[in-house]
Amino acid sequence: MKVRLGYVAMSSMLQDCSPSKTVTASNLVKIDSQEARYSRLLSLARENLHNTMRLFLHNQAHDVKVFRLTSKLIPLATHPLAEDWNWYDQLQEQLASLGEYARKNGFRLSAHPDHYTLLNSPRDEVIAASLRDLEYHHQIFQAMKMDSSAKLVIHVGGSYKNKKESVQRFKENFALMPADIRSQIVLENDDKIFTVADVLDLCYQMNIPMVLDIHHHWCNNQGDNISDYFADIISTWKQEPFPPKVHVSSPRNKKNIRAHADYVDVEFFMSFINQIRDYNTDIDIMIEAKQKDGALFQLMNDLKKVRSIKILDEASILVG
Repeated sequence: MKVRLGYVAMSSMLQDCSPSKTVTASNLVKIDSQEARYSRLLSLARENLHNTMRLFLHNQAHDVKVFRLTSKLIPLATHPLAEDWNWYDQLQEQLASLGEYARKNGFRLSAHPDHYTLLNSPRDEVIAASLRDLEYHHQIFQAMKMDSSAKLVIHVGGSYKNKKESVQRFKENFALMPADIRSQIVLENDDKIFTVADVLDLCYQMNIPMVLDIHHHWCNNQGDNISDYFADIISTWKQEPFPPKVHVSSPRNKKNIRAHADYVDVEFFMSFINQIRDYNTDIDIMIEAKQKDGALFQLMNDLKKVRSIKILDEASILVG
């Protein structure tokens, strides 16, 4: 079983390499002319894309093939202040270069729209904003010329005092999106409301791949074991070119169990691997630790001491 490790959005090792530089709306309105405002946003976006290429080069040098793009790549892209800004055309060449590099080197890319992207909200304005946000993420991948294997990871959303009705709203609002966006959506279990069993059931109903979050399952479960669901989770990916995708992080501490720690505890990681090793299927694991790539390389170093693990390169292992 081959396991590839990836990380989220930015590096803790590269200096001055943020791909998420932005400006607040309150500061943007202080710029008098719209042309000057858009020029400011364009400058920030170009810097973000430049730093994303630096991250791609860094990842390639260290065998990291699994990576999540920041949702803040294009500053204020969905804000009313920028609704007439044609960022897509202005940045298309730079985005296309990123996509070409990603495809050439076999990167698996994803994005995770922010927590306010809620397809099951009972409020029309929230649904409208969520659809705009998903369209924005889709446009980035479109400009990069990525196919539907570049995924958008979302949660089901809130329960809004009626879990059954909230699931039905999700289905109805999901159907409002164009087919090319729907094909990029994958669903993840959360740490409070929708368990692995809940999300897996919905994924089967809607033919959507499921991303298993180990930490969220640890926080939110009915006493069930991951190994009881893993075969079904694998099957949701059977039509996809990449193997199943998993998220991992460790609880920060006993009082704040839902927050992510700086690094991934190797025993926490191996407890999951030991539960699913008999399935003998390749998986990609996204590390959601605060130290980003630093956490990935620290985990790889810790895994060198585990007898049943063979180190393949700087970011992948073989489970014996």
